[in-house]
Amino acid sequence: MLHKRLYQFLIVYLIGLSVLLGFKYGLSLSDYVIPGVPMIWKAAEGASGRYVADTLNTLGVAVVGHMISIFLATVVGILGRRRSWAGSMIRAAAYNIQAYPIVAVAPIIFILLGDGPVSRLLIAAMICYFPLLLSFMGIFSEPVKDIEHFFNATGRMNWRLQVKIRAFENMRKLTTVIVGSATMAMVGTIVAEFIAAANGIGYSIRIALYQSDLAKILVALFYIGIFTSLYLFCLEWAGFRIEKRFETPKEGRG
Repeated sequence: MLHKRLYQFLIVYLIGLSVLLGFKYGLSLSDYVIPGVPMIWKAAEGASGRYVADTLNTLGVAVVGHMISIFLATVVGILGRRRSWAGSMIRAAAYNIQAYPIVAVAPIIFILLGDGPVSRLLIAAMICYFPLLLSFMGIFSEPVKDIEHFFNATGRMNWRLQVKIRAFENMRKLTTVIVGSATMAMVGTIVAEFIAAANGIGYSIRIALYQSDLAKILVALFYIGIFTSLYLFCLEWAGFRIEKRFETPKEGRG
C-alpha cells in the first residue's frame, strides 16, 4: 500500500511538472521564468539535504498539531453532541472561531507567541480542526439505535459507552476524516512557516520565492509530497489495524 501511494504522488507530480515544462517550451519562456530540467536537477543536487531536514522539521510540527486538533475535535464533538442549550453554545463558539481567516489570525499569534514551534503548532491545529469537528459532531450525535436501545433498556448506558458505540460503528468514517485532515495540518504548518517562521520547508520556500528560484520551489514541493504520503500511509495503516481489531466483535453481534 505504501508503494501504491508513492506511485500515485509521483504520477501527479510528474504530470504537473510536464504541464509546466510544456508551457515553458511551448511559449519559448526563458529559464528565469520557468527552469528547465537541468536547472531543476542541479537545484535538487544542491538543496536536497537541507530540504529533507526542513521537511522533516515541518512534518514533526504538523503531526503534533494534527494530534492536538484530533484531541480538541473529539472533546468538543463529545460535549456538543447533545441537542441542548450547552451543546448549541459549544457548536456556535466552534463555528464562530473558524469564521476568522487564518491569514488574519496568524500575525496575532506570531506577535504573542513568537516565530517558534508553538505558533506553527497552533496554526496547524486551527486549520485542520474544523473539518474534524464537523465530522466528529455528526458521528457522535447520530444514535446507533439497535445497539443503544439494548443498553438503554438494561440501564447500562452512560455517556462513555454511548461515545464508544458510535465511534466503533463509524470507525471507517473516522479514519477517512483523520487521514484527509492530515494534509491540511501539513498545509497549515507550511503556511505558518511561510508567513513568519524562521525554519521549516515553508520558510525555505519563502526564501526561494524571494530569490525567484522556481527550481528550488519545485524540489521543495517534491519532498513535501513524499513525506506527506508517508504520513498518510501511517495513518491509514493505523486505521486499518483498529478496524480489524473491532471487526470480529462487530460480526459476532449479527
